[in-house]
Amino acid sequence: MSKENFVLQNTIRAKREGLGWSQQDLADRAGLSRTGISAIEAGRLIPSTAAALALASAFHCRVEDLFVLAGKDTAQWAWPPTQDPVRYWRAMVGSRHLLYPVEHSPMGMVPHDGVCRDGKCVDHPFAEPVRTLVIACCDPAVGLLAAEYARQTPFRMVVLQRSSRTALELLEQGLIHVAGIHLCKSDEEQGNRQAAAQILHSDFHLVRIADWEEGLALSPGLAQNGAGAILKADMRWIAREEGSGARQVLDELHENNFVPTHTVNDHSAVALAIRSGFAQAGVSLRLVCDQQNLDFISVRQEAYEFCILDAAMSDPRITALVEVIRSPQYRKILSELPGYESRRTGELAPVRDD
Repeated sequence: MSKENFVLQNTIRAKREGLGWSQQDLADRAGLSRTGISAIEAGRLIPSTAAALALASAFHCRVEDLFVLAGKDTAQWAWPPTQDPVRYWRAMVGSRHLLYPVEHSPMGMVPHDGVCRDGKCVDHPFAEPVRTLVIACCDPAVGLLAAEYARQTPFRMVVLQRSSRTALELLEQGLIHVAGIHLCKSDEEQGNRQAAAQILHSDFHLVRIADWEEGLALSPGLAQNGAGAILKADMRWIAREEGSGARQVLDELHENNFVPTHTVNDHSAVALAIRSGFAQAGVSLRLVCDQQNLDFISVRQEAYEFCILDAAMSDPRITALVEVIRSPQYRKILSELPGYESRRTGELAPVRDD
């Protein structure tokens, strides 16, 4: 088997729960950390030989009773496909070999790795799961990062368009490598850190991508009325979905007294709804408003960051990602975007699970 086909599966969680043990109980018996147990169970961390032996000793069983090296055919769907046949992407996340149904991407048409028909998956020859990095985010400019990543490294990037909270949930479930988040409220500088800590049960790092301008996206000519008048007026609003940073801003502006009638799932869709005349106002980024020739009233500048679990920081794909983010080429491209500030791009902050 080639490296791409190695899939290390484990039965640790089933054995632990069968004995009525918590993760901390097992950690104490094996002499490991609780966060380490969590990462191993979820397939985010491949244990060392010593850790595997310690776990086997705690359960009074053999290592091979806990771990099995399976083949490519044991790959699992990250989530069930909704059609048949279905095109898919492959990626290794920790020790898990995952299939992702192809979906709309902010990067346009990303080549698929194969097609599944009647339960049988047929790969293209170039499918390389260990060279694929999976990111969930809502950054409309993520394609620029993906292009630099492909140019500067031997890896490729697959981007799933998700809200900040959904991205964090996927990260906690071990289904992606990186979650892009912007959840700082106006009075909380550490909002991203706090939001991630509420969802994640492991240590993590935050990597600053940019400080961007978010605010009111408006039909041409409306900005002259001012934000106060617009919030009081009878407007047709378009909102982002629950769990997104833009929805959080919209709720703050309306003091949580606003119930939207229509929602969309990305910044560009907000701008397009307004540009088409379907709505008059929403919350989005300066970048997409400039691209759609919409009025924009800045509400705040906020930190947009990547959240990465500690267990993944030594992954070559993650190491390469951080290097690309810090590269002069990417920082220059980013700084030239309307509303994107790159002075702190590449800052890395570890966050410990207390």
